[in-house]
Amino acid sequence: MTGTGRFASLSPATGQQLAEYPVHGPEEIADAVGRAREAAKGWARAGWKGRKAALLTFKRALAARMGEVAETVTAETGKPDHDARTEVLLAVIHLDWAARHARRVLGRRRVPSGLLSTHQRSLLAYRPLGVIGVIGPWNYPVYTPMGSIGYALAAGNGVVFKPSELTPGVGVLLARIWAETVPEHAGLFSAVTGEGRTGDALARSGVDKVAFTGSPGTARKVAAACAESLTPLTAEGGGKDAVLVGGDLDGPGLDRAAEAIVWGAVSNAGQTCTGVERVYAVESVHEDLCRRVVRRAAQVSAGPQQSGHGLPDAEGPDAEGTDADGSGRAADYGPMTLPSQLDTVERHLKEAVASGARVLHGGPESVSAPYVQPVVLADVPEDASVMREETFGPLVAVNSVRDLEEAVERADASPYALGAAVFTGSSRAGRAAAEQLRAGMVSVGSVLGYAAVPSLPFGGSGESGYGRVHGEEGLRGFAAPQAITVRRFSPPVDLTSYATPRATAARTVELARRFHARM
Repeated sequence: MTGTGRFASLSPATGQQLAEYPVHGPEEIADAVGRAREAAKGWARAGWKGRKAALLTFKRALAARMGEVAETVTAETGKPDHDARTEVLLAVIHLDWAARHARRVLGRRRVPSGLLSTHQRSLLAYRPLGVIGVIGPWNYPVYTPMGSIGYALAAGNGVVFKPSELTPGVGVLLARIWAETVPEHAGLFSAVTGEGRTGDALARSGVDKVAFTGSPGTARKVAAACAESLTPLTAEGGGKDAVLVGGDLDGPGLDRAAEAIVWGAVSNAGQTCTGVERVYAVESVHEDLCRRVVRRAAQVSAGPQQSGHGLPDAEGPDAEGTDADGSGRAADYGPMTLPSQLDTVERHLKEAVASGARVLHGGPESVSAPYVQPVVLADVPEDASVMREETFGPLVAVNSVRDLEEAVERADASPYALGAAVFTGSSRAGRAAAEQLRAGMVSVGSVLGYAAVPSLPFGGSGESGYGRVHGEEGLRGFAAPQAITVRRFSPPVDLTSYATPRATAARTVELARRFHARM
């Protein structure tokens, strides 16, 4: 069945229509998967060297056209141009690493055979899975999906990318840049557009793996669709990331922690899966930290972005990116990209206040569609929804704990286990606390430090999903290991032949048993 109809991409800041895109159905998706599968044959013939050259050409094109890509990101998400450009840069860095390290990680290599198999040469090789279906999010529409797209391509696969229905233009542009830059491999990477049904059709299309980023609820639906054909899935389902603050921090250390907390909580309007949503500070520094967080949060604001940064000109007094008081200072972050997320932020805030939380900065008045100004809470009951559910907005709760051990316990009590951060006066103490956390990624002395390191794996567990992208694990996640043995000579005793006398085989097995019993 072909897709029916079209859908519009809207500016989250103004509500104005940006463009229209087709709703692709199973027939169009099957065609894209078929073209990618056919193109993968030429991709295989290109070899490690050819694939590396093509990917680096693509990387250079993304870097050269950063402004064009960032403009589309800003238009469809509302984030500032600087943030959009930084996102593109991170994607470029990861693509560069995947292209340069794929052969080292996935290339055939010899491995030890062991005493019993000294007559065999043992080899480990990785082969591409085939075609990868990537279902991307709207909050980081370049960086996040490219963490799958780039690594999947480097591993030798074809890719069909379904961007979020909120950011279809970004996905279409990425696929177009690929086709224009590497025309000899044009069908290898393409984009299909649509809403949930399109993603469902991609998961059921016969792709060899699906890489999904989104909410845990949608991840379950994608997993159910993949389960019908035993299609493997990497799922990244969000987080409720915590920052742990030790009692040994001095004034400058608390300032650094406060700056990191505010940035991690409100950048991208708090719409970051690894954003800061909870803070557990040792009671001796809790109030001091709260004052510093509030002081910094008061200097940050949401609002329209300056004209010329990819957004249609807004109507009204704020059209030039001034803040609410008309000072002319550009807003630090933009609107909530997903309108319904405003309701979640407002509900979490009101429930927290009703349960006895202190409002240190902001409040219900901070929510004014399509923007949410920074909100800082303290002393929030641990069973409040704002402490248990992903808020995905510029709201952070700062609670007091007895010590770092209790901070670890509270951080790990969440069903999410994606990212975390630790701030202590001693880096050794910070590392010790980090190693106790269940989170898949931890930064000590910073927030989200791991996101910019392409050699580190990205992912979590629990409600945060499973599987990894980025780094060596990310490359291997898009390849299938293949074990190969090559017989070099006849062994003294061949245990895989009926020609070997049973008594001789038995003595050999007994000798091996005694050897290992003493080891």
